[in-house]
Amino acid sequence: MGVKYTNNESYFDLIEEIDAIIDRNGATVMCEIQGYVSEHKNGYYKTRMDVDMSREHAKRLTVGMESGITWRKVGIVHRTTNEVLFDIIESFDAIIDQRGMIITAEISGVIDCCVKLTGMPDLTLSFINPRLLDDVSFHPCVRLKKWESERVLSFIPPDGNFRLISYHIGSQNSISIPVYVKHNIQFREGSGGRFELTVGPKQTMGKTLEAVVIECTMPKSVLNCTLTPTQGKCTFDPVKKILVWDIGKIESNAQSAARLPSLRGNIVLSTGQPIPESNPILSVRFTLNQIAISGIRVQRVDMHGEKYKPFKGVKYITTVKKGRFQIRT
Repeated sequence: MGVKYTNNESYFDLIEEIDAIIDRNGATVMCEIQGYVSEHKNGYYKTRMDVDMSREHAKRLTVGMESGITWRKVGIVHRTTNEVLFDIIESFDAIIDQRGMIITAEISGVIDCCVKLTGMPDLTLSFINPRLLDDVSFHPCVRLKKWESERVLSFIPPDGNFRLISYHIGSQNSISIPVYVKHNIQFREGSGGRFELTVGPKQTMGKTLEAVVIECTMPKSVLNCTLTPTQGKCTFDPVKKILVWDIGKIESNAQSAARLPSLRGNIVLSTGQPIPESNPILSVRFTLNQIAISGIRVQRVDMHGEKYKPFKGVKYITTVKKGRFQIRT
């Protein structure tokens, strides 16, 4: 069965016939309208439209709607590559007290996907420790009952880039912070003060800390800082009173005190100013690749419904945004 429409019929006849098709199939039918628009001699436009919708074409168009899979088109083909990539990205907020104890620590995470798969693949993502995931929000493609019963992510994915889930892990869970900072900041009346920092990796599983930066706002009474880093670059803005130590990378094997990045020097106070009542708060940020700080790990990725073997990849990233990881001194 097909539907043919030309300019010999009214536009409203076409709409009524399409409405009838929609009612019969119980879903919205997307159809391609081919035609032309030409200018009439009196300045109006006339239109010729041809709609040719066979049974097979209508079936292909409506199968996604009828199955409830509205996020993926039928007949997707990737000729050069078939792959599915998962990025597990976590960022955390933490506050550490003067003794190095964790006051609070929370993790926010997402799993972003890049899917280039032919056909209608059905994917299952399994984790080694799925119970770590808490307060989870899902993409509509995820089968919730499967997650609730088996703690696996089962889904027919959209094509292209999308966010599969987002999650939150609260302070009630044990969170290992992969960097530590030893600090000694002392203010002395009349002579200014002493400033010493040492930074090192902790439980990074052999991975390198990257883009490590420590920043702090010094008290208003601080006139200047004369500090020397063993690694990276240190700057102090005497107007804004902001000290920034851009360290860069810290290798996981840098465990000895001689190899750890350190910053040492003197603090100069303005003449006649009293000793600051409190020490500055350190703000630390960094990036750690190939590790999710929560400990979540993918066990396997399986695909059903298609016979080819796609490339499957998983990448982990832990990052700290500016001002979200604070150490009280």
